[in-house]
Order: sequence, then C-alpha cells, then structure tokens
Amino acid sequence: MKHFLRVVTQFFVFLYCKCLWRTLKFVTRKVTGRCELQRICHSNKPGARRTLKIESSLKFSKSELLQSAVSVHPDSVEKTIDNIMALKKINPDANPQLGISLQAGLLQIVGYRSLLVEVEKLRREPYDCENSEHEDMLLKLWKTLRPDAPLTGRISKQWCEIGFQGSDPKTDFRGMGLLGLQNLLYFAEHDKATALQVLHDSLQPGQSKMSKAEWEKTKFDKAIGYSFAIVGINITDLVYSLLVSGALKTHLYNVAPEMPNLGHFQQTFCYLMQEFHKFWIEQDPCDIMEFNRIRNKFHKRVLKQLNNPNMALCPHFAASDLHLVNL
Repeated sequence: MKHFLRVVTQFFVFLYCKCLWRTLKFVTRKVTGRCELQRICHSNKPGARRTLKIESSLKFSKSELLQSAVSVHPDSVEKTIDNIMALKKINPDANPQLGISLQAGLLQIVGYRSLLVEVEKLRREPYDCENSEHEDMLLKLWKTLRPDAPLTGRISKQWCEIGFQGSDPKTDFRGMGLLGLQNLLYFAEHDKATALQVLHDSLQPGQSKMSKAEWEKTKFDKAIGYSFAIVGINITDLVYSLLVSGALKTHLYNVAPEMPNLGHFQQTFCYLMQEFHKFWIEQDPCDIMEFNRIRNKFHKRVLKQLNNPNMALCPHFAASDLHLVNL
C-alpha cells in the first residue's frame, strides 16, 4: 500500500512539473506580460530568496540555454545574460535593472560552484611534511597561538597544548586535508584575540592558567574542555558539509554581493567555531564522550537557521571585511 501511494504521489508531482506548472507559467506570462525571471527579480529584493528562485527557474527550464547558465564560467556571465535577454525577447534598454539583477544572481550561482571546487581541492590535498609551504603554515599556527612558548621540535608533545592529538599534527589533518589547517590559521591570524580566548577556555581547569577562583568566577568551573585544533578540524567538516549540501547558499547569497569566495567560507568557519564554543559551554557536558551528540545538535540548529531565506550568519570577529547581518 505504501509503495502504491508513493508511486501515485510521484506521478502527480511529475504531472504538475511537466504540465500544470508549465501551463501556469504560460498563463501568468500572458496576464502579467513578464517572464518568470522578470517576475522573480521584480518581486524579490537582492539576496538568497531572489537568487535561489533564479537558480531554480534556470535549472528547471525547458530551454538548454537557461539550464546551462548555472554552470557557465564566471567570465561568460555577462554574455550569458545577453543571450537570456535575447531568448526571452526582453529589450535591455527598456529593462536595464533586469540585466543587472540577473547578472548579480548568476554570479552568485556560478561563484558558489567555483567555491565548492576550490574547497574540495583543498580538502583533498593531504598535509605533506616534505612541503615547505605546509610546514610554514603549521609552524605559523603554533607561533600565533603560543607566541610565548617556543616549539622545542617539529615532533613534540607541545602540539597537544593547542589541541592536536599527538606529537605530530599531520596525522590529524587526514580527514579535511589542507582545508583544516588553512581554516585554523585563518582564525588565528584574522581574529587572534578571539582564537586565543577560545583556545584558553577550551582547556580543562587543571590545564588552564587561571586559578580555581578565577575559573569559578567566569562560570567555567563545571565545564569540560575539548581539543581546540581537533574541534576546529571537525567544525571545518561541518561547514564543508553545509557547502556541499547547498544549505550554505542561504548565508552566502545574502552576504556576497556577487561571487562567494574562499574568504566567505573561512569567515563562516570562524563564526561557527565561536558559536560552537558557546554552545558547548551551554550544554554543560559530563565528559568529552558527549561531543558527537552536542555536535549533531549544533549542526541541526545551524541548518534550522539556514532554512530561513533571509538568514545571514553574523560573525562577531573584528576581522570580518563584510557586514554579515540577519537581513
């Protein structure tokens, strides 16, 4: 019975998409004198709501030109908009704002795809201790987070002080590759004060430089610490999954006027790193074994926020070059 209902539902969805929806679009254009793209740009403010509708309209169009528009090279966006305007028989001189709106939206769409490719490339690049650039980034991370504690050696238990699992951090980057290291270094360099504070607070009371009285005064007396670097790599995985699933489109389409780039991704990581830290403290875990449960709960909360098309994750770190606000 369930299988039958599923088949019937799929049939009606197919019928709607292939017949009713196209008929409705045709009638609406005749009544309003505007194509779907014109109506979208006219009735929606710039941001995720508009761009997501433009993206959906292009992807599900019966025109191959419109379908392929979402995957053109950024350098071809302007020409693609001209072709769309010609296909839709829209006079650009009479509708100058439409071309501007479509170009901004399409740049966001192809920019998101380009960002996904760039992030995936970094994730797939393994940390190589024979690569001087990789080694320089890792040592820079140490110097930024532990400026008053010289590293005694490349292989050292000191790495545990900033949250790595063992004496050689390269083994911790296996899941996220170079992406994990770059995110940690970006956080440490672009919002050093906050990164140092989060690192400090992530330490257990016994490992913290604060006295017991100071710890209790700051209400962290019952807090369970966590490994800063390992959690940073884990949060990198969370932001990556949001990007791959498309959930991050809401945020990026609301904050990037045109093409989202790696900087936007890294700023999002910094924000979520701070938010997870606060969330961890609020949850007051009994031990570190609760990490996965709390991480999953945090992930669901972020997804719920991103379901709102007007949502833009708002970072608190001073280094942000953009004003990321909840519109």
